[in-house]
Amino acid sequence: MKTQTVSVPLGARRYDVRIGQGLVASAGAQIAPLLDRPKVWIVTEETVARLHLSALQNGLEAADVAHDTLILPPGEATKSWPHLQRVADWLLTEKVERRDIVVAFGGGVIGDLVGFAAAIHRRGIRFVQVPTSLLAQVDSSVGGKTGINAAQGKNLIGAFHQPSLVLADIDVLGTLEARDFLAGYGEVAKYGLLGDADFFDWLEVNGPALADDAALRQEAVRRSVQMKADIVARDETEQGDRALLNLGHTFCHALEAATGYSDRLLHGEGVAIGCALAFELSARLGLCAQEDPSRVRAHLAQMGMKRDLADIPGNLPDADALLALMAQDKKVVAGQLRFILARGIGAAFVTADVPSETVHTLLAERLSAL
Repeated sequence: MKTQTVSVPLGARRYDVRIGQGLVASAGAQIAPLLDRPKVWIVTEETVARLHLSALQNGLEAADVAHDTLILPPGEATKSWPHLQRVADWLLTEKVERRDIVVAFGGGVIGDLVGFAAAIHRRGIRFVQVPTSLLAQVDSSVGGKTGINAAQGKNLIGAFHQPSLVLADIDVLGTLEARDFLAGYGEVAKYGLLGDADFFDWLEVNGPALADDAALRQEAVRRSVQMKADIVARDETEQGDRALLNLGHTFCHALEAATGYSDRLLHGEGVAIGCALAFELSARLGLCAQEDPSRVRAHLAQMGMKRDLADIPGNLPDADALLALMAQDKKVVAGQLRFILARGIGAAFVTADVPSETVHTLLAERLSAL
């Protein structure tokens, strides 16, 4: 299959997202034109390193690009102050200069962490995203949101810092565990739900075959990335339309905090549950048809995905505590929480006009089903 390119048109900071097969093996040839000196610094994590690091290193060496590598632990806990300091110290020790390039080689955790480290190293250096998870390929590697988690909530410390290039190699998705692939699919489904009903129709037909069909995977990634690129070009720093990309995330981030950013709930699983809850809330407020939440949950069930609070193992805090966690969300404006709700499949919008008692009732009812 031919590599496809989606451009993110941000003027002097525009960049390409290349989507196709064999991009890790050809990374040297792809990155070399960006370099002032023929060396890069790779930051990855243990699981990705075991599976794919040698292929990336061989690809760089084939283009005479030297490299040094820092390998971090896997998991959401790596997106934290201690590991940010570790990356920052390493870049300084390695004498990485302002015109050099750091390669973020991993899923969303590595991409967010390394992007933030690049944003603050010498007040900003360039970086290249080589995302290795479905979630990172369709969402977190594109758009320049970088950051780490805090005890008070997810992604509360960070910066907007766009990459110079994104290489989305769909071959590496074939090595993902089924749970990780499905977690990423939560973000794919989100794109159809927020702004492209035809894409959601396509996913209802083709979603179950994505894991085994490279051509379908490439098309799903391309359509997701194109939608995100269009939104980012209109609203880079989330002053308006870009907030739509947070469909499901207000619930998701509270649930991630409630589960300690642990393997009890992966980010994409939280997004899927959050999207289902957002549509249920929309229906209760009379914004969308009663059939829409059922359709969302039916598709998530068809994919074998988590779709409700009852699907999260272990105990959860009560509705009051979950609402308090939601109040830490970055979308709070003047103390008022904004929700992304929907008037139907593919018709999301941002609103602050949501009675907290309705949200509380929804959460309490879902918790009572545990």
